[in-house]
Amino acid sequence: MPIRPAQLAALMREVEQEDPIDFADLPFPEDELRDLVASHLCEMAAAMENFSQEDRLMTLLAVSAKLVLENLVLHVQLLRRHGLPVGEHVDALLQRLRGGPGSEGE
Repeated sequence: MPIRPAQLAALMREVEQEDPIDFADLPFPEDELRDLVASHLCEMAAAMENFSQEDRLMTLLAVSAKLVLENLVLHVQLLRRHGLPVGEHVDALLQRLRGGPGSEGE
């Protein structure tokens, strides 16, 4: 993989300027968490060195999709735990997933 963990961590910081992460009161330094994740992802990418371009892309998309889904689930759980509304977009998505009005199956 042509990108090094430090470069990936720097790109992560750039992306976070538009969409900051709330690290809240985690007992870990933000940069250390970023570095850990960047290293892990670079290791994953290196392990796919012998994959075809298509298989590499599909694997990275699957990992990304899983992480986005996990983030959505955790976000909704936090909102519900604190009795906060989930917002109209999340409500619409959850309604669609339940097969209610507005779902694609109609």
